[in-house]
Amino acid sequence: MTKLLFATNNPNKIKEIQTVVEGLVDVVGLKESGIDLDIPEPHDTLEANASEKSSVIFSLTGLNCFSEDTGLEIAALGGEPGVRSARYAGEGRSSDDNIEKVLQQMKGADNRKARFRTVISLFWHGAEHRFEGICEGEITRERRGADGFGYDPVFLPSGSSRTFGEMSIEEKNRFSHRKKAADQLVSFLQQQPGQVLPDKTATE
Repeated sequence: MTKLLFATNNPNKIKEIQTVVEGLVDVVGLKESGIDLDIPEPHDTLEANASEKSSVIFSLTGLNCFSEDTGLEIAALGGEPGVRSARYAGEGRSSDDNIEKVLQQMKGADNRKARFRTVISLFWHGAEHRFEGICEGEITRERRGADGFGYDPVFLPSGSSRTFGEMSIEEKNRFSHRKKAADQLVSFLQQQPGQVLPDKTATE
């Protein structure tokens, strides 16, 4: 099975990706690989931040690896919090603080449209490849559900009556921006010479 190093310390992201690629790709995080490194996200685009993290780990290890950056883009807030999603309420603040700031900023707003966007940067034998996944939806007026992480309790994906915070990982993956990007990564790997990855759709 193809092994890929995931340049993140976020156990929630690792778990989501592992659920998507289970049986196809062996994904391991930095901590599991014995790498104690917190890579900064200094750029003003998701693409640049994803590239920063994957390029740092590739330069350090020489291994095939990938990273991702995800942002919540809210129409009424001009695309905020976007690339600052993890730090929207300030450095060192919690997800609860970020959610509270979004709800306060959106107070009284009729336009609740929003989307999650994920960019994956894969370094494969020294060359970078990018994949993007988008999930359209809207911001609820209050928190709903305690599952997931980040802004999940206030994000209602289009076509669902339940927020990400009310879904299991398996349910979330029916809509997930991260799954859409990861599916493209897997499709890319399936096309590479010498890579024999099972066709997961044949068994679903």
